[in-house]
Amino acid sequence: MPNVSTATIYEHPLNERLRFFLRLEFLFRLARHSLRGDAVWDSHNSLTALLEILNIVSRIDMKTEVIKELDRINNTLTALTQTPGVNTDTLSQLLTTLGGFKTQLHNMDGQLAQELRENELFKLVIQRSGIPGGLCDFDLPPYRHWLKQPAEVRIEKLRYWLGTLDTLRLSVELMLKLIRESATAVPQMATGGNYQQNLDTGTPYQLIRIWLPADSPHFVEISAGKHRFTARFLNASDSIRPTQTDADVEFHISCCAL
Repeated sequence: MPNVSTATIYEHPLNERLRFFLRLEFLFRLARHSLRGDAVWDSHNSLTALLEILNIVSRIDMKTEVIKELDRINNTLTALTQTPGVNTDTLSQLLTTLGGFKTQLHNMDGQLAQELRENELFKLVIQRSGIPGGLCDFDLPPYRHWLKQPAEVRIEKLRYWLGTLDTLRLSVELMLKLIRESATAVPQMATGGNYQQNLDTGTPYQLIRIWLPADSPHFVEISAGKHRFTARFLNASDSIRPTQTDADVEFHISCCAL
């Protein structure tokens, strides 16, 4: 297993549900990270990340999608209870946690983030957020007034708003953790910067993960279909268009199925 702390991990979801989950994970991390700072710009970054979360949640019935995935993983793990060598205590705790998240989501009235959608400040900010620079001071005086509140007031309010989505966040974090840990990374070689692998359609693959050393001169682009996936290793550059390397590249890969 490669050292995660000294590697860059590239991930490629194999279905639309996982794409949404990975985007949500990224935005929740951004919103929560920005809460650590007390500057106006920290609060702005946290709130705009929250707006993007609302955008994703509004595009599909996210509550239903999360419940379906909790069900799917729960059924898969339940089938392992009779497998010799399985840590039944850990498995039981996971099943209880998954079931708890599912119950909390079922018991929610209306759509996810309904409270935020009905908030007057959010309504104003959402209306202007699609315009480049639309959150500028002169465009939204109420938002400027909110940003000028003391840091502790802003941070407390942002924590509350983010907290209304804790069940969604924690569900997504746990499901992605279980999916990522469902496979062990193995070493491979990309001959001439290209690697291809077939996928067993009878296995519920969810995610492709590729590890490269943090100081690697390459990055990887992954494309996948139902039956196979391809990884192309390109020379990184910020001044010219990246091109595929002709060198052989060593890397680690895990094909996560749960």
